[in-house]
Amino acid sequence: MAGEHAQQVGTVGSAVDGEESEAPVDMAHLARYTLGDEALEREVLELFCTQSVSYLEQLRAATSHKDWCHAAHSLKGSARAVGAWRMARAAEYIEALREDIPPEVRAAQIGELEASLQEASAFVANLSDDRGP
Repeated sequence: MAGEHAQQVGTVGSAVDGEESEAPVDMAHLARYTLGDEALEREVLELFCTQSVSYLEQLRAATSHKDWCHAAHSLKGSARAVGAWRMARAAEYIEALREDIPPEVRAAQIGELEASLQEASAFVANLSDDRGP
């Protein structure tokens, strides 16, 4: 039964999307909002990473479908704002899951979202290291 639900909802990821070469953060997108200010970009990205961890924990702790959707929606918006497209797609997918999806399917989707956050966080850390203080 859970397998049937898993097939119905699928998973979201770069292999499915066909965009494996996509950077974890679209710096050109972000630069439009920061006017190319590297210090501001770094600050925004660090805030994004910190806040995303909080939203991810809210998602894990959600006790209602409303709480689940609210956390996923917040993640989606944050990811879109900085150009973290893979993470935004994962959050959008999670937000749209039906209420009756089994917990193991939800857990797998959270794992996908967490992987995209780790990827974005590593990208941001490397970006900060490359640019220096």
